[in-house]
Amino acid sequence: MGWYRGLVKPAIDFAFAFIVLCIGWPVLTLVFLVNRMVFTTALFVQERIGQNEEIFKCFKFRSMKTAGDETSIPPWGKFLRFSSLDELPQAINILRGEMSLVGPRPLLPEYLPHYTEEQRKRHIVKPGITGLAQVKGRNTLSWEESLRLDAMYAERITFWLDLKIIVLTIPQVFKFGQVQQRENTSRTAFNKPNKE
Repeated sequence: MGWYRGLVKPAIDFAFAFIVLCIGWPVLTLVFLVNRMVFTTALFVQERIGQNEEIFKCFKFRSMKTAGDETSIPPWGKFLRFSSLDELPQAINILRGEMSLVGPRPLLPEYLPHYTEEQRKRHIVKPGITGLAQVKGRNTLSWEESLRLDAMYAERITFWLDLKIIVLTIPQVFKFGQVQQRENTSRTAFNKPNKE
């Protein structure tokens, strides 16, 4: 497994999540309360595929009035997405050992039967809040390219690669073009037939 994967990376993940929850609790509380007023339910909880293809419940702040309907995003929801504040509850997933700071983004269980064996390698590591595919283009990438990058990351994970991804993620949070794309469009569902 290697010293970084087995010891250092989990320690960094825990420290990151702990700091986010401890220092960021006023922001988390404010967003939670506003979400209760705007959406009634503050959190969006959805099953996703985790490490070793185990299913877990992924947490996010709700940003849509109707799940999956991009036209139901109010101004407050757009702000959450613009600022990436909607992702903060995933710190809970990290503390629970279900996610990592860096890794392939967790996808829906219904996609699993459609992966090739090569693409399924993305699940040998924990899913992350940010990842190689995200800093290379997010939803502008084809599914094939995105999953290829995920699998490549899972096989080549190192401290320096994680550090590079984190550094590249920081400016993306404030790039209007990237966020605009995230706000207003979603990739079509992945349903490519499985091939060996």
